[in-house]
Amino acid sequence: MTVELNKKIVVVGAGQMGAGIAQVAAGAGCAVSLADVSVEAAQAGKAKIEKTLSRLVEKGKFEAAAVLELLGRIQPVDSLQAAAEADFVIEAASEDESIKRSIFSEMEKHAGPSTILASNTSSISIAKMASVTSRPDKVVGIHFMNPVPLMELVELVRSDETSQATYQAARLFVRALGKTVITSQDRPGFLVNRVLIPFLNEACFCFAEGVGTAEDIDLGAKLGLNHPMGPLALSDLIGLDTVLSIAQVLHRDFGDEKYRPAPILEQYVEKGWLGRKTGRGFYEYQ
Repeated sequence: MTVELNKKIVVVGAGQMGAGIAQVAAGAGCAVSLADVSVEAAQAGKAKIEKTLSRLVEKGKFEAAAVLELLGRIQPVDSLQAAAEADFVIEAASEDESIKRSIFSEMEKHAGPSTILASNTSSISIAKMASVTSRPDKVVGIHFMNPVPLMELVELVRSDETSQATYQAARLFVRALGKTVITSQDRPGFLVNRVLIPFLNEACFCFAEGVGTAEDIDLGAKLGLNHPMGPLALSDLIGLDTVLSIAQVLHRDFGDEKYRPAPILEQYVEKGWLGRKTGRGFYEYQ
């Protein structure tokens, strides 16, 4: 199933998640405006998509003509003017509540009356972002998993004010992208990260306490729990800053010490050791 070719999508944030969402949407036939603080930043996001797809062409997993067609549907921009005619505007900025609320204020100014405002947040309250708009009924969480082109699951998050029409439109859109949908109510961490982050956080405590090496912790999860990736390697892939942010949201909003972030997470983030994207986290990367 593919999205209608006349679907218009604006993705706000051209980083790892935003670029992934843009790639998947464009691949399904959507016209995508990829927005960031500057055209250069948005172009850099598109360039990463092109680089990734070029590798797939070299491996014979993608046709060169299909890549050109997909890339032709992605327009890097530095404003949200395209939101006036968009079906969806999807925020995919850093996991920071103040940044996201600010973006939602801008999305509200430019979006057309029927446009659905969505967030790719992995933990922050949808209601809090909706509160800065005049259309909380049209605000929904569309939480893609990382890496977006490879991960099948998308978590839809509806606040108490998200309308049934908005939810159904988001569900149909995500399914048309070829993804499998689960639904969470608007609670801290939603479903996936409420389960995942305490697991990753406990692995960080084990590593910091010297209970085992990073390799043994990860191998234990892979072979003992049948996980495809160990918790420390997964944390590096997600980004330690993102893992820390979600842990802080859980700890703050639930007020339960079981969610207290491991100090080593805070230390690594302060050092700029954020995982794969910086070349160092619990492991070193070339």
